[in-house]
Amino acid sequence: MASLLYTTFTVLMAILSSSIVCFAFPGFSFGWGGGAGGDGDGSFGNGQGYPGLFPEFYSFSCPQANDIVMSVLERVIAKEPRMAASLLRLHFHDCFVQGCDASVLLDDNVMFASEKNSGPNSNSIRGFEVIDEIKSKLEEACPQTVSCADILALAARGSTVLSGGPNWELPLGRRDATQASLSASNKNLPPPNSTIQNLIKLFRRQGLNEVDLVSLSGAHTIGMARCSAFKQRLYNQDGNDQPDSTLEITYSNGLKTVCPKTGGDNNISPLDFASPSTFDNTYFKLIMFGKGLLTSDQVLLAGNVEETMLLVKAYAEDYALFFDQFARSMVKMGNINPLTGYQGEVRKNCRMPN
Repeated sequence: MASLLYTTFTVLMAILSSSIVCFAFPGFSFGWGGGAGGDGDGSFGNGQGYPGLFPEFYSFSCPQANDIVMSVLERVIAKEPRMAASLLRLHFHDCFVQGCDASVLLDDNVMFASEKNSGPNSNSIRGFEVIDEIKSKLEEACPQTVSCADILALAARGSTVLSGGPNWELPLGRRDATQASLSASNKNLPPPNSTIQNLIKLFRRQGLNEVDLVSLSGAHTIGMARCSAFKQRLYNQDGNDQPDSTLEITYSNGLKTVCPKTGGDNNISPLDFASPSTFDNTYFKLIMFGKGLLTSDQVLLAGNVEETMLLVKAYAEDYALFFDQFARSMVKMGNINPLTGYQGEVRKNCRMPN
């Protein structure tokens, strides 16, 4: 009983430390006004707020912006449900590299190398053509108004909702970077074989805590991963030609049929095999049974960090708790070092500076 009370207290205190308004269940219409406004919890990292971001940013300049984003997403995700996870991941991979500034969308340029070429991104991130289509439609309706960085944030939220996940009030007003950082992309994005200590370090570098780490990892409730991202767990986790001892044996044997010891690196497997296209809390339930696909998934429980272990258990038991915190953490992540005001630009083409 004491343990249960401690778990509940720990998780609730972490969640209540934020004051952002969110809607933890699907089915609500996207709202631009009222509620929290500002930038969610009002602070990030060093306590610096970003008053340039607020949900009503396009209310007068492009009030149909979210409808245009959603119209593209509805058609694309109905045709290919996996794309929802890819678009959610694009926003994450953008924000972790010099902030949420759409630098991940930039192609190679004479002035810089594209972040698309980094180790974590090469032959991995996708969905650029969907962002291109959204941008093209927005340029027709509201020329040079809606930034590519905001498109990524809107697409991430829309993809979550269309997959059955939570909705949230989204601060907008980000502007676009004019350059990318290949080195920061290689340095800041967590690899799939990360230890829990490395995950915590990389998230803290962005001003995100352990609660954000576990809740945002829950995005792996949708999507796929290539064999190259987890093959070492099946055959040689610690350099001794043995599988990962935290990987459930029946699940491991099934994965071996998809990912042979040699070859097949580009074969894919669901991150959540029970409901790969539905945004729910099954991801955490699978981790509880040793069926997290990536090392970085399973270490949330097996890494012996009490807070992440308690959060995995809490989210596995209560999907509403997970939905609520995921929404909060997405807003917090979306506030990482945005360009606002006269900083950056609004790109006409998301793949290149103006």
